[in-house]
Amino acid sequence: MAVEAYFPTLGTVVATALIDSINPCAIGVLILLVSIMIAFKTKKEMIFYGFMYILAVFVTYVLAGFGILYFLSSVPLFISEYISIVVGSLIIAAGLIEIKDFFWYGKGITLAIPPERAKQIHEMTKKITLPGVLFLGAFVAGVELPCTGAPYLAILLLLSQNFNFAAFLMLILYNLIFVMPLIAILLMVNFGVKIQSIKRWKQGNRIYMRLATGVVLILLGWLLILIANGTITFN
Repeated sequence: MAVEAYFPTLGTVVATALIDSINPCAIGVLILLVSIMIAFKTKKEMIFYGFMYILAVFVTYVLAGFGILYFLSSVPLFISEYISIVVGSLIIAAGLIEIKDFFWYGKGITLAIPPERAKQIHEMTKKITLPGVLFLGAFVAGVELPCTGAPYLAILLLLSQNFNFAAFLMLILYNLIFVMPLIAILLMVNFGVKIQSIKRWKQGNRIYMRLATGVVLILLGWLLILIANGTITFN
């Protein structure tokens, strides 16, 4: 028997965005970028280039999300149901991998960015120009989306069930929340917090970031499957 429910709720979008925002990759690249700028740039330049990097990440995620959302909302209903089941299963698998990293970080299969891409990103951070920083943000967002974008994909699938202006606003809200930790880190450094302290915090908490992400992914994947098989329906 189907259960009528309103999904996605604003709370679902906000909670998932908050978990997704503690993204080790985007945060790690910003920390690396700020570390270099501290040595070679003024604080004013650091803030400017830092915000440009964050803007590029935000715009890339919004554009990618809108494209995926538009595609998913255009797919016939009977096909989208199968897509939801397949993607939901993959998202649950991704969640289990993230939880695995809580116990055995970096061992076996992981959703971290491939080493060759990480090396490219490291080289890009050395070219601190406006076009270089904008490209870096877009590149980081593009590279990490297939690796760590499972929460985002789950929300996009949920939003595609009822694609309207409210869904678009929730897409924007999701991405605003996603970049908030990046903005917070940049402002903290600007007001005197040592970048080494932030690095230590990230290293010390990365396994908990993985655990939180894994739990949310399993819940979202299960929700997608329940919606697809009709256990949960929309009014």
